[in-house]
Amino acid sequence: MKETSKAKKTIIKFLLLTLAAGIFAFNLKSFIRTGNLIPGGFSGITVLIQQIGRQFFNVEIPYSLVYLPLNVIPAYIGLRYIGKKFTFESFYVVVLSSILTDIIPNITITYEPILIALFAGIVGGIASVICLTAGASGGGTDFISIFLSEKKGIDAWGYILAGNIVLLVIGGLLFDFDRALYSIIYQYVITTMLGTYYKRYQQDTLLVVTSKPQEVLEKIYELTHHDGTIITGEGGYSGENKKIIYSVIGRDQSDKVINAIKEMDEGAFTNVIKTEQVNGRFYMTPKN
Repeated sequence: MKETSKAKKTIIKFLLLTLAAGIFAFNLKSFIRTGNLIPGGFSGITVLIQQIGRQFFNVEIPYSLVYLPLNVIPAYIGLRYIGKKFTFESFYVVVLSSILTDIIPNITITYEPILIALFAGIVGGIASVICLTAGASGGGTDFISIFLSEKKGIDAWGYILAGNIVLLVIGGLLFDFDRALYSIIYQYVITTMLGTYYKRYQQDTLLVVTSKPQEVLEKIYELTHHDGTIITGEGGYSGENKKIIYSVIGRDQSDKVINAIKEMDEGAFTNVIKTEQVNGRFYMTPKN
């Protein structure tokens, strides 16, 4: 029974990864190609090289010929620091999306630049979220950002966006800045999609004022496997002794924890603070 369930999960996972790869390829050959946008990361470098070959040398360079070699170093980072299973599944997406990008014909949906930039970001964001939710990545800088998130406790998406903007400025200097500016809109939309709908690598700090500190602390650990610190305080108005629980948990776990605290202690006061960086040991739920 367990083997059947495991096989079913594996099949569903690879169907999702195949879907994500198809969406990545569709996005590249429709919105990005039509709008001459420059995506971020290694995909952006690949598209930039293709555009240079096409415009300056009249040579059509296959996407896979550039994108696959660029992913060798990120794949090494994945194998060494993240995990073999994750790296294999991610490279499956990289290879399949590269092949599909070379096979799928150019598809034009609209010529309106702002619509192209917005929907390229939305479609690309959907593909990335599907991929990450299934337990893999689209390759390239995703390996680097996940490495920084898991091993260094850094929410790296903002840094990746900054690096992408540098790439887009180079594209603007080579071609035209209208294209680069529309590409920045595309990058902002896709980064916002990731930050909004995929929260595994983001953390929240909880400050909980409660009359049941031990019970609340045990519940936090039960739900998240994260510990906390009990701090003694004093009510500013009442002068009563108060217990404050300080804990850092995954942002995707916050709603579940807050609801559980409300059920245990209706008088509890919970403050949730966005955490920019965590140093030290921080438990991450293992990938399936």
